[in-house]
Amino acid sequence: MKLVALSVGGPRDVEWQGERVLTSIFKDRVAGVRRVAGFNIDGDRQSDLSVHGGRYKAVYAYPSEHYPFWRNELSEPDLAFGGFGENLTTEGLTERDVCIGDRFRIGTVELSVTQPRQPCFKLGIRRNRLDIVRLFHRSGRSGFYFSIEREGELQEGDAIELVARDERKVSVAAAFELMFSDHPDVEVLKIAAEHPAMAPSWRADFAERLEKAGRG
Repeated sequence: MKLVALSVGGPRDVEWQGERVLTSIFKDRVAGVRRVAGFNIDGDRQSDLSVHGGRYKAVYAYPSEHYPFWRNELSEPDLAFGGFGENLTTEGLTERDVCIGDRFRIGTVELSVTQPRQPCFKLGIRRNRLDIVRLFHRSGRSGFYFSIEREGELQEGDAIELVARDERKVSVAAAFELMFSDHPDVEVLKIAAEHPAMAPSWRADFAERLEKAGRG
């Protein structure tokens, strides 16, 4: 497992559908060592902290394994890493392999998986397509967010080491499916609703779904 690309970016004012929008979804691939501390990688900054960034969405990772699919699906054969606004483009990690609460070391940084990505309209800005959010959601290729558990430094080419596997074994793919399934597995839903590593907003949504399932 390794980090095949590292990308960062800050707020940018762009025009979209006749309006001005502030977004940080445009990331530039960078070489060399970057410091990872607080809630950010050096050189990266979120625009709207009400829905992006913070402890549970400090760093976004996307599997490089998905790029061949998207290059074909979007008819973009030159689609470059960082094209979905991710900070880390990874090799050897997919949503079905990675579990909420799994802890990884990259360079001297330790990161913990917190949730899948649920994209907003700004992904449409990045790819200049109105249908990309629907396509992204339908594909199940969500990528995943990390919290920063140990500050340090990393760079492109670093190995990714699994430090600890979460014993609950709720994969990112399972969490994504739970959120949108018409008939979620109630036992897994219980685990997800109480998972201490899961982002609080997702835990709350799972708890609400669990309550509804109980009433059903």
